[in-house]
Amino acid sequence: MAIVLGSATTFSTAANSTSVDQITSSKKFVGKGILRLYAKSSATGLSCKVAVNGYAVMDTQPIPWFGSTGGLSKKDNEVVNQMVNGGAVELTFINTTGGALTVDYICEFEPMK
Repeated sequence: MAIVLGSATTFSTAANSTSVDQITSSKKFVGKGILRLYAKSSATGLSCKVAVNGYAVMDTQPIPWFGSTGGLSKKDNEVVNQMVNGGAVELTFINTTGGALTVDYICEFEPMK
């Protein structure tokens, strides 16, 4: 069973900026398991960085799905699905455009048994 580490709808990132880390509190530290990120941005130009224990799982890569209609789908909008050894999870969004962009996202972790 997966644990949601962080999620948001229409999370806004200002023009030409990087968001603060979206994974906070006691859910920041995970053990060995599978890390998944589902994301859909409002337009092209929004990238994200996902790191575990300082190791970049996704290093400032564009979010490939965008659109202003429809909802976020785990089936269609998976960006990261990676086995990790554990550590502190970091998630930031990078806006490379001249205007604010929004993103819907879910970051979840499935511990190994």
